[in-house]
Amino acid sequence: MDETLDEPPTSAVLLDNCHFSQVIFNNVEKFYVPGGDITCYYTLTNNIAPRGKDWVGIFRVGWKTTREYYTFMWAPLPGGVSGDITVQQQIQFKAYYLPKDDEYYQFCYVDQDGVVRGASVPFQFRAETEDDILVVTTQGEVEEIELQNKNLLKENEELKESCTSLRKQNMDLQEQLKKTQELQNDFESLKSNTKKLDLELNSLRKENKHLKELDNCRETELHQLKEQIQNVTSEKERLENRLKTALDRMDQLQSQVLNYEKEVENLARLDVNKTEQLESLKEENRQLLISIAEQREHKEELECALENLKGTEASLSRFLQNEQHQNHDLMKELEEKKHLFQILQAKKDETDKENQKLREKNEALLRRVSQNAEISSFSAVSPSQPQIPPPAIGDLVFGNPYRGANLEAGATDMASIRKCPMCDEIFPEDIDTSQYEAHVQSHLLECPLCSETFETSNKQVYDDHIYCHGLE
Repeated sequence: MDETLDEPPTSAVLLDNCHFSQVIFNNVEKFYVPGGDITCYYTLTNNIAPRGKDWVGIFRVGWKTTREYYTFMWAPLPGGVSGDITVQQQIQFKAYYLPKDDEYYQFCYVDQDGVVRGASVPFQFRAETEDDILVVTTQGEVEEIELQNKNLLKENEELKESCTSLRKQNMDLQEQLKKTQELQNDFESLKSNTKKLDLELNSLRKENKHLKELDNCRETELHQLKEQIQNVTSEKERLENRLKTALDRMDQLQSQVLNYEKEVENLARLDVNKTEQLESLKEENRQLLISIAEQREHKEELECALENLKGTEASLSRFLQNEQHQNHDLMKELEEKKHLFQILQAKKDETDKENQKLREKNEALLRRVSQNAEISSFSAVSPSQPQIPPPAIGDLVFGNPYRGANLEAGATDMASIRKCPMCDEIFPEDIDTSQYEAHVQSHLLECPLCSETFETSNKQVYDDHIYCHGLE
């Protein structure tokens, strides 16, 4: 067996598909002595291209496929030799892997596709016998043997020349065989094409016959189509008359559409006018708000003056108790102060009445603005959609916790503004507004996402509200 563990490429190809003349084995002995290495000599012709997986095997005579090898050796690749000349190669088989029986064997060259490319003459593995040893006893026999050898050499040379000529003839015959096979293949293809053409000709004949039948049918259909064309022509005239009437009707509809477009333009102009009126009402409302703010400032000034007068009155009363001997003059001054206080009180009442009238006027203006907005957006808003009225002036989104049921004049209203609505803590009048608002804000929790406020006592409600934002 081979020294390597790789199995050689084999196939189940029969002997008929092999090419034994592409590799020629030389100097093959009739028998080889067992127990010694043997060298196999062979020649690669220009009809074979050696490859890396080619191998030389020893086969027992009578083998059928390349899988029946006894042992093998990888065939070495020739180096630096072109493919148009023959190459001499040799392989040595070790004695350990050689057969031990006296059967007939032969060398075979197998390519990497598992196809045999050459085979040697049969040989045996056996020892020399006495029958194979020639004993020369006389000079005449020696001369006769030399003559026989010379004749054999001449015959060998003649046989070699004939062998080369036979090889050339074999190559020419192989080429002719290839050409013959190609011609045979072409003939077979032409024969198949002829059969196909015959089939196509038969099919064309049938199709021609069918087309003739169709032609007859088409003539009858043509006659029917002519009658249908006449009917279609009459129908066309009738439809043209209907089309004329439809076009007249379309002209009338287009005139109506133009009238509708003019009406839409007029409505759009009215909408623009309503929008301008709304803008003017908004400006008037803004002026009223400014005047209300000014009245509030004037009211605050009067309240401060009233508080100062109250302080002055208290100090005067204490002073009168301590200084009774100056009562006459002080009583006159007190009467004057009281009269001034009454005048200021009357002015304050008048200011409150004016504020109430301005508030009612402002609410009336807001109602007018909302009504005008509904009229201008009537064409764009669905009738079923609810209209959200604008918030009243001074109202908060969540309500003002510091505003009472009604705005009353006097010092008690100012005191209620400085009272915390959460903890009922009362602040002095001179406290800063920012400090008061910071105190009230400390009781509230504001949502960072929607700005909704919650009391600190409702911490769980605030946490649930933040969690609902996270679920959105």
